[in-house]
Amino acid sequence: MDIRVDDLRSDAVAALLQEHLDDMAQWSPPESIHALDLERLRQPEITFWTVWENGELLGCGAIRQLDATHGEIKSMRTSNRHRRKGVAARMLQHLLDEAARRGYQRLSLETGAPAAFEPARQLYARFGFTYCGPFGDYVDDPFSVFMTRVIQSG
Repeated sequence: MDIRVDDLRSDAVAALLQEHLDDMAQWSPPESIHALDLERLRQPEITFWTVWENGELLGCGAIRQLDATHGEIKSMRTSNRHRRKGVAARMLQHLLDEAARRGYQRLSLETGAPAAFEPARQLYARFGFTYCGPFGDYVDDPFSVFMTRVIQSG
């Protein structure tokens, strides 16, 4: 698997992000969906990566810099066609390594509360994320779960 910084301009990336937004809409009301579209992912404080294998897009993930010591995971997604192949774990490890490289002290995320998001919550817990309250601009929402992890640098 090859992970690379992506400029969000390919049709494959657009389709994967649309798949992500469509899935979120099945489980959460519009006001509780915090997934970002293409344009919102192009903000300067966000770095977006894609995972490829043999020319095929497998997944994606991003980090939004909240401040000099705190990052947020955004747009973690494995293509429906490539689930249970280790794509998400590979991307999550990449994001943790990048957060440490940047000198972040903490990496946080928002994910869904409905049962459909349980596999994601389990993945994050396996990587040391623990439940926390809202951070950044988030507010309590029955459809959201917030998790965070201290980053060990060096």
